Amino acid sequence: MELYRFRAGSSPLLVSMPHTGTHVPEWLAPRLSAAARALPDTDWHLERLYDFLGELGACVLIATHSRYVVDLNRPPDNANLYPGQDTTGIVPLDTFHREPLYLPGFPPSEKEVTERIETYWRPYHQRLQQALQEIKAQHGYALLWDAHSIFSVLPRFFAGELPDLNLGTADGKSCAPGIGEALAKTVEGYRVALNGRFKGGYITRRYGDPAHGVHAVQLELSEATYMDEKPPYRFREDLAHELRPQLRTLLELLLALGKNS
Repeated sequence: MELYRFRAGSSPLLVSMPHTGTHVPEWLAPRLSAAARALPDTDWHLERLYDFLGELGACVLIATHSRYVVDLNRPPDNANLYPGQDTTGIVPLDTFHREPLYLPGFPPSEKEVTERIETYWRPYHQRLQQALQEIKAQHGYALLWDAHSIFSVLPRFFAGELPDLNLGTADGKSCAPGIGEALAKTVEGYRVALNGRFKGGYITRRYGDPAHGVHAVQLELSEATYMDEKPPYRFREDLAHELRPQLRTLLELLLALGKNS
């Protein structure tokens, strides 16, 4: 099976969706626990939610494999992006609710982890980097939007209920000054945070390079804004219908701001 799907666009915007994949290879599936087989930590339905990207001329890069195979938004050396806070690894061993991913006796060896990084992680990042280079060559700059979603309540990572829209710019380092603040100000009818619990993962931090014309922003959505948070994780078109205009406003503003940055 292909490792990702890529759709070229005409604008300077690239949208990355590294955690939407649900494919679990045949060699891995029998080793997973019952809790893992439901793939609870997937960023569900983001393609459907962002169904307007073609109208914006965006390039789109979408992972096909589950984050339980490899987490594309973690650094290859597995360093903790949030020192002092709990996190899951590049090849996670438990779910966000601390349930074991593997049946007893079947966790991956260090050699297997290394092989997964080479086989599944590296191709996605090579394509992401290539796309940004192509966009920059064509437009003179590139805009990267890293799209994510997560449970609205997840005590392991944050206290209480997560804000609806969580923008991350690596504390302003991944894009030009003021972009994150301008984006946050456009949010209406939803609770928004900028560089709160989520400041941007590896992709935002690695590829955001405003000094060289690459501006990266991560959006971590509360899943409660567009779907049911319990299995079978049903998409809620009624909620999505309200949310899509806000998402489109954010991306249109990013495109406008990028011209002048």
